[in-house]
Amino acid sequence: MLLRGNNILKKHSVPLKGVATFKRSSLPKIFINAFAIYLHRSLSMNQSNYILKIAQKEPLLFDELDVLQDIDRSVPGSVHYSIKRYKKEPEWSMEDTGMLVYHYEKNNEAANYLELKFCVSGNVYCRQKQTECDFCKFNASKICLEKVDSVDILSFSFKPSYLTQFVKGKKQLDISDEVLSFTHTSSFSKTLPLCGKTRKAIEALLNHTYTDTLENIFINAQTQILLLYSMDCMLGEKVEVFTCKFLANADDREKITKAREVLLQHIGEPLTIKELSRKVAINECYLKKGFKELFGTTIFDFYQSQRMEHAKYLLYEKGLSVTEVSLMLGYSSISHFSTAFKKHTGIKPCELLLR
Repeated sequence: MLLRGNNILKKHSVPLKGVATFKRSSLPKIFINAFAIYLHRSLSMNQSNYILKIAQKEPLLFDELDVLQDIDRSVPGSVHYSIKRYKKEPEWSMEDTGMLVYHYEKNNEAANYLELKFCVSGNVYCRQKQTECDFCKFNASKICLEKVDSVDILSFSFKPSYLTQFVKGKKQLDISDEVLSFTHTSSFSKTLPLCGKTRKAIEALLNHTYTDTLENIFINAQTQILLLYSMDCMLGEKVEVFTCKFLANADDREKITKAREVLLQHIGEPLTIKELSRKVAINECYLKKGFKELFGTTIFDFYQSQRMEHAKYLLYEKGLSVTEVSLMLGYSSISHFSTAFKKHTGIKPCELLLR
């Protein structure tokens, strides 16, 4: 059996050139798995312009693109992502586009991944602030020299070890569940126009102002909601209809979204639902029902998930002690924190430190 570089993403229809061919039997398995991951990341990041080709209605000369911003990072234990922002030329005709790529290899689990790719236009990049400032948003400055219309390419790559947590315990699986649990046995890619909710989540990722630890918390939370919307829009192809009638009001939806942001800002200061509802000026009942419908989870489950993801980061990446992390996240006792951590991750905090 041969391992060829262009087999790693053969469903993309983007062949790799100049990649050597090896006999699998002549290489250690650990090397083969590492090589597969390396090729996947190289192809994903180096050929992120592939979706730009799809979105652009006319041919582009990629060596002439004016790069405004180039980010390539990982959130520990969660997602590897890249964001590339290009200056949009007046003659370009773009169609906002999303792509979901599911790659599955039965005998090589390390090579499995789910990737989301997006190409969006219509945003404004500020060279000074690196985000969309208030002047740009409301067109208050028509002659700002720092304001540039942009075309933005975003890529998010998830591994099975992260995604399978979302479908644990389910007996009957639909296509979305099969993809998240990597029980769907055929690789595929799917390209569709973006729905409104997905576009809004992308704009939040492009224009946030968080840094360091808070940036990791925000990116992790935002990519989860982006994953939810992408699965809903791209796989389910559902019409955006709200069960809660009050969510048809844009102001109420904005309040629910604001509540989610407040929770992230108070990751170490637990809030009651009453306190949260007062901060965003919405009825408690509306807040609970609206949050569940917009984000697919309860306020408590969302907040606990984000706290535990942040705890993993503090323990494993920052090297803090269990006691320090417990106090930082607002727990009254280490035992309560350890119980919550094990319920979310399946292991005790002290066991993570030994890895």
